[in-house]
Parts: sequence; C-alpha cells; structure tokens
Amino acid sequence: MNKAISGFSKLPKEEKIQWIANQYFSKPLEALALLKNYWNTDEKIQKLHDEFIENTITNFYIPLGVAPNFLINGKFSTIPMAIEESSVVAAAAKAANFWSTRGGFKATVINTEKIGQVHFLYKGDASKLNAFFSQIKSQLYDETASITTNMQKRGGGILDIILNDKTHLMPNYFQLHATFETKDSMGANFINSCLEQFAKTLKEEACHYNLFNEDEKDIEVVMSILSNYVPNCIVRAEVSCPLSDLQEKQIPNPEEFAQKFIQAVQIAEIEPYRAVTHNKGIMNGVDAVVLATGNDFRAVEAGIHAYASRNGQYSSLSHAKIEDGIFSFWLEIPLALGTVGGLTSLHPLVKLSLEMLENPSAKELMQFVAVAGLAQNFAALRSLTTTGIQEGHMKMHLNNIINQFEATDVERMAIQKHFKKNTISHSAVENYIISLRE
Repeated sequence: MNKAISGFSKLPKEEKIQWIANQYFSKPLEALALLKNYWNTDEKIQKLHDEFIENTITNFYIPLGVAPNFLINGKFSTIPMAIEESSVVAAAAKAANFWSTRGGFKATVINTEKIGQVHFLYKGDASKLNAFFSQIKSQLYDETASITTNMQKRGGGILDIILNDKTHLMPNYFQLHATFETKDSMGANFINSCLEQFAKTLKEEACHYNLFNEDEKDIEVVMSILSNYVPNCIVRAEVSCPLSDLQEKQIPNPEEFAQKFIQAVQIAEIEPYRAVTHNKGIMNGVDAVVLATGNDFRAVEAGIHAYASRNGQYSSLSHAKIEDGIFSFWLEIPLALGTVGGLTSLHPLVKLSLEMLENPSAKELMQFVAVAGLAQNFAALRSLTTTGIQEGHMKMHLNNIINQFEATDVERMAIQKHFKKNTISHSAVENYIISLRE
C-alpha cells in the first residue's frame, strides 16, 4: 500500500529510486533499469544534472535539433531547438530556406526594460505616503549600491522607481514599481535582491517618519518580486518581399496566396479561439530556442501571452499586410532573456547551443528567438492556407507511430513506402502493420 515517506530529500539517489520502484511499480526491477538507463555515463555530467533540482532520479531527454539557413540581418545562422513535437524543426528550417533567397529576416530590439514590484499595504493618507516616498527615493538607490555596483559596471542597474496607488482595486494596496536594465543576464536574482532591500528600507524609514501617525508607520510588505510581464522589453522580427517573389511550387499564384495568408492572420487578430492556436505555433519556435539556450520558457510563455491580451482581448502576436506591391509579415514580442548566469554557464548543451549562435549577447539572443517564432508561424500559415497542416505534420509523425508498434526494419521500409501514396493516420498505420504481420 502507498504511504508517505519522511526525509525523502535526504536519501541517496539510489535509495530514492529504490523506494519509488517498490512503491509504485508492479515490476520494480524494470522500473529501476529504465531510470538508470537514462543516467549519463559521465559521472561528472550526471552529478551536474543531479544538482540542478531537488530529488533528481534520472534525466528526461528531449531532442536537440538545428534549423540551418537562417539569414538574419544579412548574416547566416543555424538555430538550435530543443523540442519533442514532430515537424517543428523541419517547418522552421523550411521557412528559413524560403526566406534566405528573399532578403532574409530582419530583427530589431526595441527596448530591454525589466520590471519588479514591492507590494505593500498602507493604512493612511495617500498624500503623506507620496511625500514620504519622495523623501526616501534617493535612499532606495543608495541602500542597493552594493547590489547594483557590478551591474552598473556592465551598463545596467535600476532605471527608475515609482509609487503606484492601487487602492481603487484593493483596500490599502500600494506598490513600488521599479524598472531595471540587466544587460546580458536575465536578472531575476539581481532584481529580487534589489526589491527586498527596497522593502526593508521602506519599512524601516516609515517607522521614523514624523508625519506618519502610528497606523501609517505600520507598513505591511506583502511580497517583493520581479514581474515576468515585460511589455517594454520588446523585439521585432519581420520578413518582406515583392508579391511576385512569393511564387514557388507550393504557391503558384502569389497574390492569391498573400491575400489568403493575410486573412488567416486577421482571423487570429479578432478571434481568440484561433489566436490561441496561432500563437501556440509561434511559441513552438520561441520555446524551442529558449529551452536550448538555458532560459526560462515558463516565464517567457507567461509574459508573451499576457502581452497578447494587453488590449483587453487575446489576439495574434503576428501581423501581415500588402502595401505598394510588397508583402510584409512581422511580430513584436516581449522577451526577458539571459546569456550569462543560471544554466547558461553550467549545462554543457546550453553552452554548446550558445556557442553555435556565436555566443550572442542577450539582445542578439532576443533576435534569434523572435525570428524562430516568426519562421514557425509563417510555415504553419503557409501550410494552412495551401495544402493543409496535416500533410506535412503526419509525415513527420509517421516515425512516432511506427515506433509505438516496435516495427522491424523491414516493416518500417514497407510502411514508409506505402504511406508515400496513402493518407497517414494512426488507425491507418495500425491497420497496415496488422496486415503486414498477418
């Protein structure tokens, strides 16, 4: 019978997996063998992985692929992508190849401002709080000097601190809203350290402010934390070419294709049900590069989807138009990324991915990620508005289905030959395998 265990985190890894195998699996030895099969044979690398998180029992692998031929701002790059979904890397590579002969991608970082907030409750006269804040604002900078010195040497630091009155949303709720420049680091630890010092200074100085009564001196700090919503940390990626240059085998009528493509984007701009799937396609490209370069894809996802809702309705992140015979397709997304600190200096494959990108700055990495997202979106929309999405996707998915049925090499060749001319579906592949084996 399953039961709780105390002190699990303090057990050696061998004992942890032994307990899990015995507790949850009908065949403990098979479970143990599988877990150990995914350990790295290099003990140094495995120890490194074990210490990334608590209670590590094994490694969970996903493929690291590459999409070559990305022409970005006049320079060719190969982009690393860590993702498990069939057809994503192939689609990105296909879009990269398409645009490499049509001027390539252009990417521009518009701003790199990041945000953190001290959330607190104040019971008193708001005008007195404003006066108090004006008096201690310079002190907030001074008392974080030890934290900001190294960041300032790299050209970063605290950009501004303002006091926000949020009492119309929640009784007694105010916040210190701070903006930061963190250069090549994502900056989470730096920002949070600054915010916690702000909170300490705020509380201590309030106790001595002679214009506050006793209730007003009792400022209650609820929390001090960075925000993953960074609407002023924006990168733009775009492609454009004359309408006639869109022509290829899959696009015999460029003008008709462009009009339909734009209509598909417009639907995503006005219809949230479509916009979610549309933007998920963008995130296929974004997340894959973010993960490959050791950045926090959950933070990126949260911030980007919040940005997609900034006007009150969830909408497309990408846009398209035809103007003076030129087809243009672009997106602007918020990205708080780092190329120093965290996993970027620890994970061997993250270091390899960054070296493949020629050790980019945080701004350059923002451009790579945005371009990957736009390429993925273009590939999806091109398929949707021409042959349909399933044809290419199911071709890539065929290997996954074959592997589920543990097909032999001979069976694999027969299956692949058969489905070059027949529609691929899970049931169709299953039925064909059954017929082969009969």
